[in-house]
This record gives sequence, structure tokens and C-alpha cells, in this order.
Amino acid sequence: MIDARMTQTTEQPVEAILEKELALGDVVLGTIGPILGHLLANDDHSLFSDDIVARIRGMISSCARQLIAAQADAAETEEPDELVKVHAPELAESLTANPAFLTHCHALAIEWHLAERLQERNSIDPVLSPLVQALIASPDAATAANAMSYLTAQARFMQHQRRMELPLCELPGDLFHAAVLILATHAGEDAEETSKKAENRLREDFDEGKSRLGLLSRLIAAMGNGAMAALSVSHAGTSVFLTALAVASNQQRELTVISTNDRQLARLALAMRTAGLKPEAIEEQFALIHPEIVLPEGFETLRSDRAAAMLASSASGLLG
Repeated sequence: MIDARMTQTTEQPVEAILEKELALGDVVLGTIGPILGHLLANDDHSLFSDDIVARIRGMISSCARQLIAAQADAAETEEPDELVKVHAPELAESLTANPAFLTHCHALAIEWHLAERLQERNSIDPVLSPLVQALIASPDAATAANAMSYLTAQARFMQHQRRMELPLCELPGDLFHAAVLILATHAGEDAEETSKKAENRLREDFDEGKSRLGLLSRLIAAMGNGAMAALSVSHAGTSVFLTALAVASNQQRELTVISTNDRQLARLALAMRTAGLKPEAIEEQFALIHPEIVLPEGFETLRSDRAAAMLASSASGLLG
């Protein structure tokens, strides 16, 4: 962990300190999928909080129920609720076995917890931040409309997380595609036609660009160089900040979200430096996200290009 004790006792150059912490964080990343898969299949939650595990399980079950409901609708069955009750648990197990799907739900659970914590501790609104307010008031109609659409989507996200739900329409395109293919594998030979009908309906209704994550990506892209303003969690709000940081540090959004965990602090600090934040600005973000943490001595000497190289050489592919 990057803490005050390390800055006071070590004589190692700051890059060596961060590289060691990043390597340790990568080891943890490699264990997340297998551990979560085990916890969701069992009730031993000793390494993850009960709420995180329950939230992931709830989101995956929610997706499974929606998929089976679509199949029941295509089959025009008289008892769709019974079909969902019988087949959704098995489908949920198959979705859980998909590492990318599991990682995405894990990241959403962490994002929710971070947003809740920052609201409670620092009064940072998880939906309507100062930056989003400014974008909604923009004289540019497209910017204002996109910001308003995001505001609505973010409010829905918070509501869905409270209910531990994940609408299929909010999945990234590759995960939606994977979920639909997994559904097809659960259809018996006598239900292939019905399964195809359900798949076609699901795909017709899906529009990744209208999802919360799609709107977030468009919001950051439209800001251009002004996206630096989104690299302040107090100004941008949790979700916009995380998206902007992922884009600016050239990382998967899920990986960026998970880096806010207290076992990934080196990655978080390096991402912020890669994104172009000055050391004092990074300290400000840590004061909000991890107020108990002090950056290692000499961190102010770390160049952004060196931070980017260190991130690029890490085992970030472990998330799949």
C-alpha cells in the first residue's frame, strides 16, 4: 500500500516503489475472477464484502431473468414467470462463468460503492455534478442534449444498483452479444426457432449508443481538450471522472474502476499521472478517494510518459 510509512522509511526511487506496488496489484487482479466465481457459487465471502458479492449476484441474476423472459415472450408461453423461475438460475451460472461479464458487474458494484461513499463523506452528488450542470447549460444544443440524456441514464443507474439490477440495454455491446449467445446454448433442439426469434428481438431493441456508458463516452469525447476538467472527481462526479480517467490513461474502464480499490493504489496514481494530472492535483483526488493515503516521497518527479510506460508494461490484460 502507498502510505505514509513507506515514504518515511524507503530510500528506493519512486519508480521502483510504484513498480513493486503495481506488480503486487497485478497479482491481485489475476485472482479476482476465480475468487468471485467461487464466492458466487458458494457462501464464503471472507475476501470480498457481502454487499459486493450480493450486488454482483443480483445483477447477473437480473440479466438472466430478462433473457429467459425474452425467450418466453418469443415462445408466447402461458406461464412466463414459471419459465423464468425454472431456467434463470442455470443461465445465471453460465453468465457467471464468463470472465468479462463477471468483471463488468464487479466494476459496476465498485463504482456504486465509491459513488455512495463520496456522497456520504464529501457530499459529491453521484448524478448531478457541477460539470454535468455546466454541460446541460451549454449553448451548444447537442452538448446540452447529450448531458441531459446522461443525467437521466445516471439516475437510472443509481436506482438499478439500489435494486441490484442490470438492464440488458446497459451492457457494453460485446457483453450483450456474449449474453445472447449464452442464451442460445440453453435452448433445446426443439426450441431453436423460438430462441432465434428471441435473439432477433433482443438485438433489434439494443442500442449501445443510448446506454449510460455509451453516453459517458460521447460526453468525454465531445469535450475534447476540455476533458481535463473531468479529471476532478469533485467537479465531474464519480462516473464521469472514472470514464475520463480511463480514456486519458488508455485503460479499460473496468480496470480503471477497480483501481480505486485499496489494493490497486499504485495503478490509480499512475493512471492519474498518465492522464496528465500534476502531482498536487493527484493528491487532491486521493484526499477524496483515499484520504488515509500519502503518495510516496519523490512522486512529484515522476514524468507522465514514464507513468504511461509503467502502466503499459503491467499485466492489465488479466481482466480479459
